[in-house]
Amino acid sequence: MTESISAGVIGLGSMGMGVARSLRRAGIETWGCDVVDTRRSELEEIGGHWATSPWELGKNVDVAIVLVVNAEQTRSVLFADAGAAESMAADSVVIASATVPAADAVAIGQDLADRGIHMIDGPVSGGAVGANAGELSIMASGPDIAFDLAQPVLDVIAKKVYRLGTAHGIGASVKTINQLLAGVHIAAACEAMALGVRAGVDPHTLYEVISNSAGASWMFNNRVPHILDGDYAPKSAVDIFVKDLGIVLETGKRHTFPLPLTAAAHQQFLAAAAAGLGREDDSAVIKVFQKLAGIELPEGPEGKDG
Repeated sequence: MTESISAGVIGLGSMGMGVARSLRRAGIETWGCDVVDTRRSELEEIGGHWATSPWELGKNVDVAIVLVVNAEQTRSVLFADAGAAESMAADSVVIASATVPAADAVAIGQDLADRGIHMIDGPVSGGAVGANAGELSIMASGPDIAFDLAQPVLDVIAKKVYRLGTAHGIGASVKTINQLLAGVHIAAACEAMALGVRAGVDPHTLYEVISNSAGASWMFNNRVPHILDGDYAPKSAVDIFVKDLGIVLETGKRHTFPLPLTAAAHQQFLAAAAAGLGREDDSAVIKVFQKLAGIELPEGPEGKDG
């Protein structure tokens, strides 16, 4: 069945290229498109086809997976000049996987439906590792027909597809809650490690103890090793959480709902971005404390901490 369906990935960053690799391993004809032309060789090495524009990709695929940064970019690659929606056939499917406000997911889904294209509001979790392994979690909502048509693709890129309802916006809302927790947990993990260093505790020992104690979280266990290695190459950047926690706060505002912990974490990410760390790994939030308190962080492989 996978041989009779073609898929495309718009946005070939670490997540998008991982998804392309999973598609190719399953024998699915795969197209890719990205503003960074140097990613063409990597795509072609795995047997994928390079599209010079989203329009070219759209005309060649049954399912297009959009893995860009935000709602603005999603709209651009779908509806701007040379956008994919202008060339995709009726009854094709878009899996919209950027983290966006629920209202944007609803509006984009309606604009696609007006063109006869189905959409799955499908933000993802699992990072580059999950994408490469075909083990993403997809928080998905949309019409049943979209899931039926895209099932062969979903089967090979995701470990779990949470079908949350038929209305667009539900997937985006659940991802918003996930990002609330993820951002707060990263900020808390960095604060805890910074305090430990200031108090004179060996950071490696502190990580070993906390990661096996009740204070641990998935983000603590995943991100603190980046700090211990002095490796701030972005797996997920500070700027991503400036955006995502901003979406969380706007959602709270829309629902007249207070979010004090989110607001505090957002300020930490903003402080890191203001300090020039926006493109570094989100664990670089700990460097805010380094700048404020002069703590000494573990150094990287070349004797640098970033």
